[in-house]
Amino acid sequence: MKNEKLQGRIVVQLLPQLRNLRQRGLAGWAILIGAAIVAAMAIMTVTSPWIRPYDPIVINVGPILSPPSAQFPLGTNHLGQDMLSRVYSGGAIMFQVAVLSVIVCLVVGVPIGLFASYLGGYTDKVASLVMDSIYAFPGLVLAIAIAAMLGPGVVNMALSIAVVYVPSYFRIIRSQVLTIKELPYVEAATIMGAKSRTTLFRYILPNVIPSIVAIATINFADAVLTSAGLTFVGLGLPVSTPDWGWDLTYGRRLLPSGAWWVIAFPGLMVVLLALGFTMMGEGLSELFNPRLQK
Repeated sequence: MKNEKLQGRIVVQLLPQLRNLRQRGLAGWAILIGAAIVAAMAIMTVTSPWIRPYDPIVINVGPILSPPSAQFPLGTNHLGQDMLSRVYSGGAIMFQVAVLSVIVCLVVGVPIGLFASYLGGYTDKVASLVMDSIYAFPGLVLAIAIAAMLGPGVVNMALSIAVVYVPSYFRIIRSQVLTIKELPYVEAATIMGAKSRTTLFRYILPNVIPSIVAIATINFADAVLTSAGLTFVGLGLPVSTPDWGWDLTYGRRLLPSGAWWVIAFPGLMVVLLALGFTMMGEGLSELFNPRLQK
């Protein structure tokens, strides 16, 4: 029953902001366009086993390094693999890594940010020190170091990315909670004898949800780019797995020979996917932030 009430309060906080997005100015249009891009690419990835013309890992389905043609609209790579089939299937790994990394960030970063900032004192100081120490490292360098220690795999890639972005969740949530817990209605609930757990989850968390949604959407874009970067430096899944990151790696090597299509189309997919998530995140940030609206 309590979970249903909490979900209801969260929905009440989000729905008024998401209604009539087309009438919300640039922020609304950014969310709609970004969501359309992400949805189109997700549908393409999910339906790829039925719409791709060839198996993306089978070699010599066509001439080696054949430019775009009627038979191979996006050309072939150095192994004679169809680039159109690899473009259709290559986003699966990035979607999996991005979703898992965001889930880990939510499970770890949100509770730490809520409890540390609400309790204050040494708990908040220690948590802030640890998170600031992680935040001080360059993101991609830290992700590469962690991925190198954990080894290849979707879960390991997601964990290495999550470690980088958990401090961002902590910092955003901490700043929100420190402000909200000083508001009159929270102080009134405390004076009336409300338990800390009740105050935190009934009065504070629902007001933090919009910020969490915005940062999670931006985190998706960062996770896509970081995932491509990890694969690009050889820390992704095995080379036999169809992945845009591997196509970027080999496309860079083949670019001097004039085979521009090997890197151009996978690179375009990575940019579009990151752009879709970024537009959604920026639009949600502006929509949920009254200061930005002004």
